[in-house]
Amino acid sequence: MPIEIIKPEIGKPLMLPFADQGIRAGFPSPAQDYIESAIDLNQELINHPSSTFYGRVVGCSMIDAGVEEGDIIVIDKSLEPQNGDMAVCFIDGEFTLKYIDLHGGEMWLRPANPDFPPIHVSEDNDFVVWGIVTYTIKKRR
Repeated sequence: MPIEIIKPEIGKPLMLPFADQGIRAGFPSPAQDYIESAIDLNQELINHPSSTFYGRVVGCSMIDAGVEEGDIIVIDKSLEPQNGDMAVCFIDGEFTLKYIDLHGGEMWLRPANPDFPPIHVSEDNDFVVWGIVTYTIKKRR
């Protein structure tokens, strides 16, 4: 699955109005009459500016994890991969987005779609965990 990688512009804040009282996902609550707060999405989404990138997802191997084609992922290259992380991996000349599964000293790249097989990573592969996915940004409409 190819992934379009983009370096974020973090030179200035990306301030947007913010409903800081929360938005209930359960029973409705009275709406806020006005929004005074703002949130800086750069500060909220990016912990390590020099090692963070955005990527646009291509393909459907992670669809059951809620990651769909066209979604934007925030990728942090400074994080050490851990079992269960969603990661952008470079294997044998191609980028792929998968979960990392570590079992008994072996690594598997696990998709979130039963139509795709897991990928076993061995010493014979040209492999690197390129970065860990920290956020997914979805377009709803």
